[in-house]
Amino acid sequence: MSLHPNQVLLAPVVSEKSYSLITDRKYTFKVHEDAHKTQVRQAVEELFEVKVVRVNISKVQSKPKRRGLHRGVRPGWKKAIVQLQPGDSIEIFQGAQV
Repeated sequence: MSLHPNQVLLAPVVSEKSYSLITDRKYTFKVHEDAHKTQVRQAVEELFEVKVVRVNISKVQSKPKRRGLHRGVRPGWKKAIVQLQPGDSIEIFQGAQV
């Protein structure tokens, strides 16, 4: 499946763990369910003009949730952790306080 780089990267992941990884030049993104490592690498390099060293992808499983008597399920999603070459950074994450 051919995806445009804007369709591959959906959103940055905002969490304490993802911000602590920035010191190691690792950035976390929510990605399209059908995207694979090569597509994520090409999308990050094209959109942010940086050099990607490594891409790790994991699936975040859906979780059952309950509020009173109402039961539901939080949807699962796909996460990519991208490590950049030394000297490169992504400005989306700059200035964030952890």
